[in-house]
Amino acid sequence: MASKILMPNPSVNHVAYSASMVPRSRSIGQVCLPNKSTSETTASVSQSPVASSITPTMSTKILDKTSSSRTSTLAHMWREVHGCNNWEGLVEPLHPFLRQEIIRYGEFVTACYQAFDLDPNSKRYLTCKYGKKNLFREVGMGNPGYEVTKYIYATPDVNIPIQNEPSCGRWVGYVAVSSDDAVRRLGRRDIVITFRGTVTNPEWIANFMSSLTPAKLDHNNPRPDVKVESGFLSLYTSNESDDKFGLKSCREQLLSEVSRLLNRYKGEELSISLSGHSMGSSLALLLAYDIAELGLNRLSPNLDIPVTVFSFGGPRVGNLGFKERCEELGVRVLRIVNVNDPITKLPGVFFNENFRVLGGRYEFPWSCSCYAHVGVEIVLDFFNMQNPSCVHDLGSYISLLKCPKKGDQVRKDENIFIRARESILSRAQNTNMEPLRNAASNLVNLFQNV
Repeated sequence: MASKILMPNPSVNHVAYSASMVPRSRSIGQVCLPNKSTSETTASVSQSPVASSITPTMSTKILDKTSSSRTSTLAHMWREVHGCNNWEGLVEPLHPFLRQEIIRYGEFVTACYQAFDLDPNSKRYLTCKYGKKNLFREVGMGNPGYEVTKYIYATPDVNIPIQNEPSCGRWVGYVAVSSDDAVRRLGRRDIVITFRGTVTNPEWIANFMSSLTPAKLDHNNPRPDVKVESGFLSLYTSNESDDKFGLKSCREQLLSEVSRLLNRYKGEELSISLSGHSMGSSLALLLAYDIAELGLNRLSPNLDIPVTVFSFGGPRVGNLGFKERCEELGVRVLRIVNVNDPITKLPGVFFNENFRVLGGRYEFPWSCSCYAHVGVEIVLDFFNMQNPSCVHDLGSYISLLKCPKKGDQVRKDENIFIRARESILSRAQNTNMEPLRNAASNLVNLFQNV
């Protein structure tokens, strides 16, 4: 097949926030935001193996103190903050309203982690600990101006013979809608759908089912060229089909509730905001695409309800066809990633948007099978040698956005791969193992260039 000649076109917009206050040379349009000191980052991530138990009330109080002077401006520019112009002029430097919104939606995701019951002896095991009316208060958010309307469950279509967990739906998030008071502050009625990240064993296995499969979410137009990761699609579409009274799929629950709310608030100015961390960001993007593909957000041929995804530490979800279709449908995605977070480089470590063209002009025949990120990317840079898991921790992401500080203990050009190489090479040097040194250097250099 003849190669297709393409004009150079960056696939992802980047804005980088670095601990060193010096832009990283490999990012585009960098802006500098220092991260917290190592000791503070450690404190923020030590409370939970899944996500830090940060206190969302802090930023809520700050917002309340300044809302009287900023309300009118935020209400007037909410469409720009939610990406109607792909955040042009708002990320370099990061606009305070955009930062405020990113943190706010991140805290909605944090509530999912804090409310998820992982106690096998509890009656609410694998579900939410609290009722819908009390959720925000119980997790320390007070009254954020939203009412939870629906809890969402996903059923992993994965069988593990040795697992002790029941094969049933797990609570993955919730749907909420802004109150009348919040409408006046935000400038519109906001429907928010929030997803937590991976916690249980079947979810981890679903995450590693790295193969592309046609999404086919619109039966009237299957679009076979639009492909998504099979594990994420399985979580999104699987149900307890053995029982006619069983749990419906995550997709059916979500589309039903979104349709109900859109009909209830018909005639008002609306927005659909989706946020998620890790696996949750994948579900958020699949739902955003689904809503737009089915036209649920279409008010008229020339007027759509904005659909925006705030993704924290999210992996790739689909191929280039999926990315292009999301852009065509007007789905806006803001990806907040840590440059040291390996999850954001998966799936498609080798075959991704960076390897589909030669010299930026000649497209390889297999480019349609490459994974591709969607949207605008804001790059953070943090690492803690005492707690390496912090690189993917949602609390670390939010803490850095909340409280940037100078003087971080991490050197400006270091990242997780450089640190790993130095550690391995040091051990190999001490034991005089030349093959190990060469293998370590080559392996780390390979992943560093991914």
